[in-house]
Amino acid sequence: MNFDVTDLKLLQFLQEDAKQTNKELSNKLNLSVTAVYERIRKLEREGVIAQYVALVDKNKVDRGFVAFCHIKLVQHTQDNIVKFEKEVANLEEVSECYHISGDYDYLLKVIVQDMEDFREFMVRKLTSISHIGSTHSMFVINEVKHTTAIMI
Repeated sequence: MNFDVTDLKLLQFLQEDAKQTNKELSNKLNLSVTAVYERIRKLEREGVIAQYVALVDKNKVDRGFVAFCHIKLVQHTQDNIVKFEKEVANLEEVSECYHISGDYDYLLKVIVQDMEDFREFMVRKLTSISHIGSTHSMFVINEVKHTTAIMI
């Protein structure tokens, strides 16, 4: 999809605050409310805007402990990969999972209450997945930057 300058500005405004009204956006973009509405609908239809969500402060809901786990599979068979991905997708503590290159096969972002919760997650859930050969975990000391916006 080709984007003009107005589309790019609109996407930027929506990434900053998706609750803005079409009237507010129309004032910022110098467009009619209808034009803004139509542009948003087109971006949604094309899948550029995938969904709208509320971003929750993890500390306010007692989930301030963040860990990153490197995972190495025992073997790189299609069956092991599919089974691992299916099982890890069902773990509610895992907020992100990436199949990566390098020394490890996967990188998980795990969000829990505290170190004790993380230990329980590792012992009872993650290490029970049979296709895992090894894990390496790192814990967040301080979140320096966190954004959901994609630079366009």
